[in-house]
Amino acid sequence: MNKVRFGIIGYGNMGGQHVKYLSDGIIEGAVLSAVCDINPDKIKAAKSFLSEKHPELEIYYYEDYNELLKSGKIDAVIIATPHYLHPTIGIEAFKNNIHVLSEKPIGVYTKQVLELYEAAKKSDRVFGIMYNQRTNPLYQKVREIIRNGELGELKRCVWIITNWYRTQAYYNSGGWRATWKGEGGGVLTNQCPHNLDLWQWMFGMPVRVRGFCYNGKYHDIEVEDDVTAYAEYANGATATFITTTGEYPGTNRLEISGDRGKIVIEGDTIKYTRLKTSEREFCFTSTEGFSGPEQEDVDLGIVRDKNKLYEHQGITQNFTRAILYGDELLAPGLEGINGLQISNAIYLSSWLNKTIEIPVDPDLYFEELSKRIESSKFEKKNVKETIADLSNTYNSN
Repeated sequence: MNKVRFGIIGYGNMGGQHVKYLSDGIIEGAVLSAVCDINPDKIKAAKSFLSEKHPELEIYYYEDYNELLKSGKIDAVIIATPHYLHPTIGIEAFKNNIHVLSEKPIGVYTKQVLELYEAAKKSDRVFGIMYNQRTNPLYQKVREIIRNGELGELKRCVWIITNWYRTQAYYNSGGWRATWKGEGGGVLTNQCPHNLDLWQWMFGMPVRVRGFCYNGKYHDIEVEDDVTAYAEYANGATATFITTTGEYPGTNRLEISGDRGKIVIEGDTIKYTRLKTSEREFCFTSTEGFSGPEQEDVDLGIVRDKNKLYEHQGITQNFTRAILYGDELLAPGLEGINGLQISNAIYLSSWLNKTIEIPVDPDLYFEELSKRIESSKFEKKNVKETIADLSNTYNSN
């Protein structure tokens, strides 16, 4: 195989972006081969776009993902459907010997995802997840500093990520959006899987979580649009996570502290302050009550390589090379459950009003989620389904 034939399942905002960059030939070793969506209008829109922009490509169209997976026309699939379908389609893809790259989240609840993982483990196909923020050099450098021990014993992680602002029109763009039945959650399930993944990817997995979720606080929706969570670690470290889609202007500020220094990322800037002596050692050896360890600001010299792809394209390029050449995956699908464990713990903690241990009991979470699906009487008003707009950018959330 010298080219990976991709099929895109779900021609919405993100599926449309995948169609665009793949059809533009940006991913080396990849070719767009098929598009699938249950909505005939979206298939019509995809045909119109691709026939106009890329008449040279032979593209196959399907309204049933099972037909696509059995067609023999693709080697790999990108799943960009509503969240509950991610594991379902992934399982069927593995059964048909298709490589799987799933949009985030990997699923809505851990019980469902564990079934996907069993199918993945029985397959020899490549399994990835679209954690595009793992391509960001800032987060890669932070992870490197933490992993090599340069920051010392970890103390605290504080992430305020409130720049996920969304209008009511966004929530009205799909009947499935922001419902327990259609999406399985709100800001934690839709916008924050990237941040939850980065949190554990850099700082590690907590052992217990206390969460507070506020449903429909800023929008006419039945799921959460405002969240505050507190987590504890085995070594005594703590973490705080604050997010919302109802605050403007928003903030994206991450602070990570260790006994040898502190890292602050705000927007696209990073500040690394390194201590020349361990704070813990200094605390108990210093004879001065108000002094602190000697410190220095470190220029990390982080720049983006103009010859590399980032964001969604970077993940897809890495995934393609993993299929063709055996490259190590930057975002393995089997790691998708880590961030989901945290979000499930936050939800369950808020629902039951108590601290939740990780890993989360998958049966208990499914039981509580099912209660909210079955008891929902929420009806969306003024729903206006949107067709992917491919006129401006490759990146969307």
